[in-house]
Amino acid sequence: MKRYALLVAYDGTGYGGWQIQKNAVTVQEKLEAAVGSLTGKKTAVVASGRTDSGVHAAGQVCSFDGEITVPPEKVADALNIILPCDISVIKSVEVPFDFDVNRSAKKKTYRYSLYFASRRNPLKDRYSVHIKGAPDIAKLRHIARLFEGEHDFKAYCKSGSDVKTTVRRIYSVRVECSEAEAGTEVGIFVTGGGFLYNMVRTMVGTMLYFSAGSLTEEDVRRSIETGDRTAVGKTMPANGLTLLNVEYGREIFL
Repeated sequence: MKRYALLVAYDGTGYGGWQIQKNAVTVQEKLEAAVGSLTGKKTAVVASGRTDSGVHAAGQVCSFDGEITVPPEKVADALNIILPCDISVIKSVEVPFDFDVNRSAKKKTYRYSLYFASRRNPLKDRYSVHIKGAPDIAKLRHIARLFEGEHDFKAYCKSGSDVKTTVRRIYSVRVECSEAEAGTEVGIFVTGGGFLYNMVRTMVGTMLYFSAGSLTEEDVRRSIETGDRTAVGKTMPANGLTLLNVEYGREIFL
């Protein structure tokens, strides 16, 4: 018996998120079916964390235990023959049995992608969200700093979420922009130790409300300090969000 780690990318558009559920097709379901085809038995595939319905991943990390005759680095190729075209294993390696893909994770980075333009571009809409007008990058960067550090993000979590604590540590919130032919492309990169359900998408919505003048800096401070849900922006659509990478304090995929 060996433990394998997988670096997985997927387009989340057609999936109900990572975790298996009764009424939707999920990424975990497809991966477990593919892994089961190789191991010859039902095999659980565990991820570094769950992504929500419609959210994408460029660097999700998963693991499973099993016996496969092909070398560990070739497991990716074997799985990709079976997997649908919107899921791909980028790398595969053998890892020690004390490697816990979820609990060993130190940091995760998400990117929320936006494009600011007078008109919508359908070629961008699958992985980014259209905003009319021009971005105020200075205001976005200014308010981003309020989220950094350890805070109670109760106001940024979907109501009714079943979690032990809503306190999370955010290491950085970075705003990058570039000019494109059809407008300005903006990426908001959020690195944290862990995230609540809808947390990044609500943070981005709050940043956009502040930059547009719909929320004040005091509103945003109050949302973090008191959990006031009336002081946050809307939860942005899932298609703009991508899990970029997961850090473990050591290199897993050499």
